[in-house]
Amino acid sequence: MSEMSFEQMLEESLKTIRNGEVVEGTVIDVKPDEIILNIGYKSDGIITRNEYTNEPNVDLTTVVNVGDTLEAKVIKVNDGEGQVSLSYKRLAAEKGSKRLEEAFENQEILKAKVSQVLAGGVCVIVDETRVFIPASLVSDTYEKDLSKFKDQEIEFVITEFDPRKRRIIGNRKTLLVAKKAELQKELFAKIKVGDVIEGTVKNVTDFGAFIDLGGVDGLLHISEMSWGRVENPKKVFTVGQQVRVFIKNITDTKIALSMKFEDENPWNGAAEKYAVGNVVKGKVARMTDFGAFVELAPGVDALLHVSQISQEHVEKPSDVLKIGQEVEAKIVDFNEEDKKISLSIKALTAPVEDAEESTSETEE
Repeated sequence: MSEMSFEQMLEESLKTIRNGEVVEGTVIDVKPDEIILNIGYKSDGIITRNEYTNEPNVDLTTVVNVGDTLEAKVIKVNDGEGQVSLSYKRLAAEKGSKRLEEAFENQEILKAKVSQVLAGGVCVIVDETRVFIPASLVSDTYEKDLSKFKDQEIEFVITEFDPRKRRIIGNRKTLLVAKKAELQKELFAKIKVGDVIEGTVKNVTDFGAFIDLGGVDGLLHISEMSWGRVENPKKVFTVGQQVRVFIKNITDTKIALSMKFEDENPWNGAAEKYAVGNVVKGKVARMTDFGAFVELAPGVDALLHVSQISQEHVEKPSDVLKIGQEVEAKIVDFNEEDKKISLSIKALTAPVEDAEESTSETEE
């Protein structure tokens, strides 16, 4: 029997490997785009960047060190250059798939960073396994721009798991809805009508603003934003702004808010401030054919009847007045109960008997 050469004995001592087999090796060199492993075989194993992770442009020298031990899956025993092609991410994905299956069965809450934003949703990677979260399940409200979720770490559950069809679906919405319900229950247990509360403007519309009170939204209607007139809420409020409001009404799960605090009511002390005979100044706020409404203070308008604009005949207010014009007039009628005030410019120059005949019409 012939003796074996040293090379033959060495080769016999080394293990044999097959495609698809899982091997363990020690890192003997790391480059930015590949890892070289000693796997106890006659050739070294190579893990390229693309076979290490799904993350693009990762510098492998920042994640793996010489001397580390890694498990990988054999792709090709001979890559054409005498080395063994290995994949770390494929093995990780198999383990990840098993991990996600268990999470699906147990409805476990997972956390991962959004790695990709698509037209129809976002993707996260869990143990090198891709999970797709449709746009309708990313949030509990409609999200026009999903790009804000890029690189954001989010929580979700797996609601559909079918690895054979490469279909693993995540759901963040169900967690947000559950959390909101819990916060809503806690908030409704401690608030009541009349409470003053701090909130954050969440959304602004033409008819009002939605205020986040701590996980629950309340509506601040345009008519409750000020004692004065608000033409456009978007010119008054911005998303993220902190506001002080009070709870005006609670109906089931709906909260109506107001910023018309009673101590700021412009009609407080009005009987003295706008007593008949007082001369006041104000700005023309709007006009009709029968007169002009003059804003004496935010929330306090007075009627200047067309017959009381001038000693001379005036056909319609717009012939002599303009919106925003400041005018000086005398109070000729004051009705606190109905919150109606009548003015007269003519009374400033008219004889006393004429002033007494001035109109107190309050139609609008």
